[in-house]
Amino acid sequence: METSRFSLKEIEHEDIENIHKGLSNPEVTRYYDVHFPTLKATREQMDWYAELRRSSTGIWWGIYFRDSGEFCGAGGFNSWNRQHRKAEIGLWLLPEHWGKGILKEVMPILFREGFENLGLNRIEGFVQSDNIKCRQALEKISFQHEGRLREWEIKDGKFIDVDVYAILREKHPS
Repeated sequence: METSRFSLKEIEHEDIENIHKGLSNPEVTRYYDVHFPTLKATREQMDWYAELRRSSTGIWWGIYFRDSGEFCGAGGFNSWNRQHRKAEIGLWLLPEHWGKGILKEVMPILFREGFENLGLNRIEGFVQSDNIKCRQALEKISFQHEGRLREWEIKDGKFIDVDVYAILREKHPS
């Protein structure tokens, strides 16, 4: 899958160093449910990606600049429910690539993959409520805010609120 500036390649075990670069960075994982301080610990995430694919419950891609091949982040679907034709979307970028319009350019490809190839009707996003930048970014790309789940999860020993966003097949920008 490609855009004018980026290519997306399904994550494989050989991508562990790129994944570690992102998921060991506290700026990236601040609002994320995982953090892997060592390359060895990152194997858990690589196993998760492989299990998504094996169980047909999701798929994730590495995001690369087309010209240089430089890795800039990852995105994809998990919690894919075929019966209800929905999945959760996730995306993270290395801090040096924040604010470069990557989300705006890559999301249409992910929408197309989800709605056309995976047969989804609904793509959901769950965002820690105090992650204001992520919430604003989702709203910019046509996700609807559906509500707040108060004290939905525990992170670092404290309850956190989570906002729910979604985009429906019939409402996504073509």
